[in-house]
Amino acid sequence: MSGGHGGFYGGGFALLVVLFILLIIIGAAWL
Repeated sequence: MSGGHGGFYGGGFALLVVLFILLIIIGAAWL
């Protein structure tokens, strides 16, 4: 993943991964 816009895999997928990780961290914090 280097350079420029990669469409879904360039922006959307990375954003989804970050949101998913944040969700896991918040969930673990609530437990």
